This record gives sequence, structure tokens and C-alpha cells, in this order.
Amino acid sequence: MKPEPVPEPDGYWLDLLRDKARRSIHPAVWAYLEAGAGLGVTAAEANRAWRAARFRPRVLRGVAGADQRTTILGAEVASPIAVAPTSMQPAVHPQGERAMAEGAGQAGCLHVVSSNAGTPFKELPATAPWWLQAYLPPDRDLFRPVVEAAVAAGAQAVALTVDTPYPGSKRSAGHDWTGVDLGFWRRNYPEADTGQWKTDLVEDDVAWLRDVAGVPLVVKGVLRGDDALRCLDAGADAVYVSNHGGRQLDRAVTTAAALSEVVAAVEDRAEVYVDGGIRSGVDVLAALALGARAVLVGRPALWALGVDGARGVARLLQELTAELQEALELAGCASPADARYLL
Repeated sequence: MKPEPVPEPDGYWLDLLRDKARRSIHPAVWAYLEAGAGLGVTAAEANRAWRAARFRPRVLRGVAGADQRTTILGAEVASPIAVAPTSMQPAVHPQGERAMAEGAGQAGCLHVVSSNAGTPFKELPATAPWWLQAYLPPDRDLFRPVVEAAVAAGAQAVALTVDTPYPGSKRSAGHDWTGVDLGFWRRNYPEADTGQWKTDLVEDDVAWLRDVAGVPLVVKGVLRGDDALRCLDAGADAVYVSNHGGRQLDRAVTTAAALSEVVAAVEDRAEVYVDGGIRSGVDVLAALALGARAVLVGRPALWALGVDGARGVARLLQELTAELQEALELAGCASPADARYLL
């Protein structure tokens, strides 16, 4: 039976969420989070690319209801929808990553915690599976205590970001940051950390981090099939298609366009995940149809966090899950895996 979305007295909640968040989040923080790289071409194209998908629903398949439960790298979750890693969460809501983790737990969904998080890993509530997102510093050994602390606190995997040798230029400067406390930044890093990132990542860094972590390694920021294979050959356990929310190289291909190439290259060797511009359950269906195992949301999770903390995050994931439930059933799919045949 399709779960009933929570009624919204003043309109459709997901449609109103972004505007509500804009009013809830400090203007300088909002500008930083919403900015895309360069002229913002890639960031602006993200959702339109998913909305261009057209499905071929299946009929006469005896689908009385869809079961969204699945596994992501072996972890059981209520839905293939997960929370992407984002920084600045304590600047969006006082409870920051604690509230994000709590909300994801209420929805039974995976969430990924930024290594720039402002909350000590050991203080995150153990309510749902979570991964650590990693930026390696120039001296990668400085990251060893960070990943060890995350794994000790319960991180089930590490997602190495490989598309960010340094932050791309964004047109979000000139805003007044008065009243924003940024003292939380990189709270989980050792004092000796320079705050810089490793600019010369190679396959050996993938293998090194996999060995150090002792848990599965996901490579995040892949947009090409040949790069996906290089990641797997280097020891990665899964591939994460992402263009960093359009915040790195402007005019980079959308994740909707890149996903099918990566899935085709990887075949059955590993799971493939995707983020970037997902705004509805039907967008999630499109990503599943292109072969994604899990679909992650970034900015919408921050909007929900800013609007209503943990309750907002839980509601976002529950609303998206309800939309996906309807989309699966109308398309004749009994599970997320069935969506592979819709395009």
C-alpha cells in the first residue's frame, strides 16, 4: 500500500521547501550553498536533465505494491534514497550533523557525513547506516586519525572525493557573514592539518585509503566510464557519479547524462550511486532506471535541515520515498531494481 504523504496546510511541502529554507538560513550561508561554479551552467542544468527522462511503464505484471527496501554496500535501508555529504550543516541549523543523522535515522535512510563536519563523529546518533566522505590532505597520513575515528564511531564505508583538487570559483562572494560562527570547521581533523587538499590524487591514493580504512571504499566524483573502471581496478568497492553539485568545473556534464555510461562500463562489478539535481521521487525513478543503486540528495537535505532540523530531514526523505513509491507502482515496478527496464 502506498504510504500517505504528510498533508501540508499551506501548499505542497516539497515545492515550498526551498523558499522556506531561504528565509530560515543566513543569507551569506544560503548564497554559499546555492552557488554553482563559474556562471552556474552545470548547476542550473542538473534538475532539467532528470526531468527530460521519459518512461515506458510496464503493465500486466501483477504488481500490487512496491517494496523499496534494499541494501547499499550490504547495509539494509528502507529506501534507495540517501543523504549526500554536505558541509556547513552547523551554520544551517544549531544541531548540524546530529540533526541530519537523526532525521535520516527516522526515515531509515543512509547518510554520508562530510570530513569537514562540525560535529565529532563519536557524537553522531547511531540511528542509521552512515559513511564518511573524505578529502585527503597533501600529507595523506594526516587523514589516518580522521578515518580511524570515523570507523570507530560506526562509519560503514568511506567515500573519497576525487573531483576537487581545490574548490572551484563561485560567484558567492561579497556577502556579509556577520553572525555566522564558523568555528566548527573541520572539527575532526588534527591540529597539524593545513586545511588544504591533495591536488595530485592518483590510483595509489584509492588503494592506500582502502587499506587504512578497513571498510569499503567508494570513489565520488566520477563522470566517465573509463575513470570508473580505473577506480575499481585501484581497489574501489563502488562508484559514485557526481559533479559536486555543479560547484567544480562549470559546463561539466550533468550526472543524468553521465550515469548510463558509468553503469555500462562497470556492469556487474560494483554498485553505482548518483547525486545532483534530484528533486522528486520521479527524478529518483529516472536515476534507478539508468542503473543507479542509490540516489543521494544534497541541497534539499540542507534546506530541510534549515527549516525544521531532524524533523525536516526525516520529512524530506519520507516525502521523496512516498513519491517514489507511487512512481514505482504506476510504472509496474515491484522494487527499485525493476526500474532498470523503464527507459
